[in-house]
Amino acid sequence: MSLLTYQEARPWAKAIKSAVSTKKMPPWFAESGHRPIADERKLSDSEIATLVSWADNGAVEGNPKDAPPPVSFTDGWLLQPDIVVQAPIPYQVAAKGPNTFPTVLIKANFPTDMWIEAAEMRASNSKVLHHGTCSVRVPGSSWMKDAVPGKYYESGTEKEIMGKNKITDGNYILGKYNPGLGAQSFNIEGAAKFVPKGSDLVCSMHYITIGKDATDQVAVGLVLAKGYTPTQRYYLTHDPTAFNLVVEPGDPNQEVVAESLVGAEGVKLAYVQPHMHLRGKDFELRAIYPTGESETVFKGKYDFNWQEGATFVKPIPLPKGTRLVAISHFDNSANNPFNPDPTKEVRWGPNTTDEMTGPWIGLLLPLNTPPETVLIETGASLMKPPVGKGGPTLSDALKLRTQGKTLSQTNAGAGQAPVD
Repeated sequence: MSLLTYQEARPWAKAIKSAVSTKKMPPWFAESGHRPIADERKLSDSEIATLVSWADNGAVEGNPKDAPPPVSFTDGWLLQPDIVVQAPIPYQVAAKGPNTFPTVLIKANFPTDMWIEAAEMRASNSKVLHHGTCSVRVPGSSWMKDAVPGKYYESGTEKEIMGKNKITDGNYILGKYNPGLGAQSFNIEGAAKFVPKGSDLVCSMHYITIGKDATDQVAVGLVLAKGYTPTQRYYLTHDPTAFNLVVEPGDPNQEVVAESLVGAEGVKLAYVQPHMHLRGKDFELRAIYPTGESETVFKGKYDFNWQEGATFVKPIPLPKGTRLVAISHFDNSANNPFNPDPTKEVRWGPNTTDEMTGPWIGLLLPLNTPPETVLIETGASLMKPPVGKGGPTLSDALKLRTQGKTLSQTNAGAGQAPVD
């Protein structure tokens, strides 16, 4: 429904009062009292009181001469791209069937080194694109080296030809898409993303069916860094993650914990965007500093339909040795209206009927920092999946530390999984 005019909004006065009073609308889920967030999309207490009073007192129109100019919406790019790279052909989405996870190599072959200060990934058909990423594939990378440019490869059946996206190759995410995200700016404290000469793009998507045949042709728009020389690198990653998660059947508040260790100097946290699926309930990110001090830097409810990201007013320094602890809760009960099957034990997987937990986080790095040294999986993230219970939990993580046990990526057995 549209609420752009008084005539459209007036019949919904009571519903508007209810939505703003309960803070259901506008959708914003980060709690106050933690690190300040820029551009919070929420109403102040006085704004809520004004709307409630309006609804309670007849919802009158007021003087039309005092009305602000009509809101205008941008149709197309939300930024002014200097470069646009698009998949050569559309992807065919069947009317029915399982979710699909195609990946396509786009031969950009950029002629020069570039610093990018903003990017936006767009769908030509947002009804079918659940989310996606476009990554820089640097020259010499083994990832997708045998792929035919422009051909879509399915991650479930064609992994061999796709190869592995190794962090040590130097590939990284340039732009990403999920409903409501829009364009992303990297110009924070003089940061930008670097694209080496000769790089190509690899775009990976998650598509859903809508009951009729459809197509989508993704594109990414890039804005070159102008007016400044980047002094830091903006790096987007998906950490800490719990590939070993187990959500028990019927549990209305299953806790799952993931941990990463900061392994490089000069790292700052600039952005966080929680990511779970249909059972996701809430998310918290803690920083445990080398001094032993623990701080909740972000906490909020989670709604799969409104996957909001948060940019901090001031990036948070993460000294080397800091542990990032992600704490998620899942509602796998019959009371969750979005739950596909409350009788099912749920594990990590790419489908929306599976689960994930792990935030997208934006980091600022010194220019020459090797990405593979920045965050190292540790603690609960490297445990084997719990047996006979859900987790890993905070209790499991604490038990590891109090017992003096250490886990490494080579002996934990938790394995790795694709992130979608």
